Amino acid sequence: MKKLILISFILLFNFSTQAQDKKAKALLDQVTSKVRSYNNIVIDFKYSLNNAKENINQDSKGNVTMKDDQYVLNFMGITKIFDGKKTYTIVPEDEEISISRLNEKDDNAITPSKMLTFFNSGYKYSMDILQDVRGRKIQYIKLIPTNAKDQRKEILLGIDVQTKHIYNLIEMGKKGTKTTLTVNSFKTNQPLSKNQFTFAESKYPNYYINKLD
Repeated sequence: MKKLILISFILLFNFSTQAQDKKAKALLDQVTSKVRSYNNIVIDFKYSLNNAKENINQDSKGNVTMKDDQYVLNFMGITKIFDGKKTYTIVPEDEEISISRLNEKDDNAITPSKMLTFFNSGYKYSMDILQDVRGRKIQYIKLIPTNAKDQRKEILLGIDVQTKHIYNLIEMGKKGTKTTLTVNSFKTNQPLSKNQFTFAESKYPNYYINKLD
């Protein structure tokens, strides 16, 4: 009798887990569909890095403009422009610009546009808590990397239930580091300049150009 109850419990637990996983997958699919439906996306964000053991607490702000795979990212005083073929990393403090070509065969190459859909492969996922954040319902999905070499223990992805936009992303490292990216502003289909993603060397006459490819 006890074995029968135990088996029934295991089957019920597995069924419940599978149902939760399907809900998580459905929500992630909605987020991906929303992201891909926009002509462009402009995001202002806050980035926090914390490690209690190392006594590290850092906060930074940034913004990114994306259209397809192209982007302009401003973060920690550095600007990155990707025009679809090359990445231009502009460091005003050093008056230096690095130019590198994207390796199209590198599936691990992370770009800002991929950051909104990175969860589509390489992770196990399940529904987590639902929180009320200043009147917004934020549903968290727990992501566990399937690659054992990944230094991240788990990721919590917060999704606005109404808009299906990503609200925040919390990464927990295996060594105790916690990083949080919170979206402060999420704008779509904005009027952009035709040269928005074009690097103009003439704007940096005194900069050292370092071509890496």
